[in-house]
Amino acid sequence: MTSTKPPPLASPASAPAAALHGGTSDPRTLILRNLRQSGIYIAFVVIVALFAFLTDGVLLSPGNITNIVLQYSYILVLAIGMVIVIIAGHIDLSVGSVVALTGAVSAVLVIQQGFPWWIGVAAALAVGVAVGAWHGFWVAYVGMPAFIVTLAGMLLFRGLTLQVLDNISLSPFPSEYQKVASGFLNGLLGGQGYDAFTLFIAAFAVIGYAISVFRTRLARIRYQQSVESFPLFVTRVLLVGAVVMYFAWQLANARGLPIVLIILAVLVIAYGLMTRSTVFGRQIYAIGGNLSAATLSGVKVRKVNFWIFVNMGLLAGVAGVIYSSRSNGAQPAAGNMFELDAIAAAFIGGAAVAGGVGTVVGAMVGGLIMAVMSNGMQLMGIDQSTQSVVKGLVLLLAVAFDIYNKRRAGATR
Repeated sequence: MTSTKPPPLASPASAPAAALHGGTSDPRTLILRNLRQSGIYIAFVVIVALFAFLTDGVLLSPGNITNIVLQYSYILVLAIGMVIVIIAGHIDLSVGSVVALTGAVSAVLVIQQGFPWWIGVAAALAVGVAVGAWHGFWVAYVGMPAFIVTLAGMLLFRGLTLQVLDNISLSPFPSEYQKVASGFLNGLLGGQGYDAFTLFIAAFAVIGYAISVFRTRLARIRYQQSVESFPLFVTRVLLVGAVVMYFAWQLANARGLPIVLIILAVLVIAYGLMTRSTVFGRQIYAIGGNLSAATLSGVKVRKVNFWIFVNMGLLAGVAGVIYSSRSNGAQPAAGNMFELDAIAAAFIGGAAVAGGVGTVVGAMVGGLIMAVMSNGMQLMGIDQSTQSVVKGLVLLLAVAFDIYNKRRAGATR
């Protein structure tokens, strides 16, 4: 009679070691996982380097980097809300029309009726929240698909914009309102030919980012979740830090720190923490990943879906204020095609078509890729039709890459 010993249990120390390399020793699997987690950052650096070369360095000039921030900030704000909507398995086609409507309401109050500028801002945000609640009601409590509800909203709120503005443009806003999107903070800490305050804020942000991602990595290792290899992790952090500090140096040598960039940074930090570290954030991922399982687990799906669209409406209101401030007025055609840019930013940044996957930071990187491509092609004198073709191909390739990764992941299990 032979006795068989049970297989030895994995020690606690060995689990983190395996998780450190993604929970597997297969090099091909490691490469695929690392590419999915860090490929967007590599792509961003490559695209920046390419257009910097094609534009003879003009792309990375201090003035042009400042212009990129000012010109595309409202798209990045929309991308924050859109990636949350997409993670939950929905879509919002109305955000461009909501940007136009909120800007129109603000313009009527401030320009036509003479209210203080902050009344216009508050009214725009309130209208955005009301629109989000309207969409959330039909999606969450009536059960209509978000695609249909927001498609109807795109038409409805564009029509309301025309009625609010009476088919005319309104301008100009007072100087205080214009500073929301065109103002700068500089000279607070001095500097010899540059703004030291901008560099200080950037360094603080890089340190905070490094601490945050390191803590996230440790938490994933504790729960034996797959993570990228440590050398690649360090490389990513150093690369992000270098890009941010270079970006800040260029801003410091131009006009200083844009106010709109501060607004955007606050939103990114707040929503990044919300999606990663709160119950509501985890419920969003649960709904998008497996709706039936989320329901059986006690997630109040209707309530979460409702607040997802309220949040999207709020951020559309913020984008409406920024865009109307940037353009110094409100136009009936404002916000045209903004929803497609926001959706593209989310998908290029790693959001999955089926939901359950995506990050706020990834959406920001995806939005910056779109911004750099648009700005670079404009500097090169490429016509608008060709720019649309290139953007469409990039979006198609990003979604194809996501599908390819999912198939490979399924094949290696």
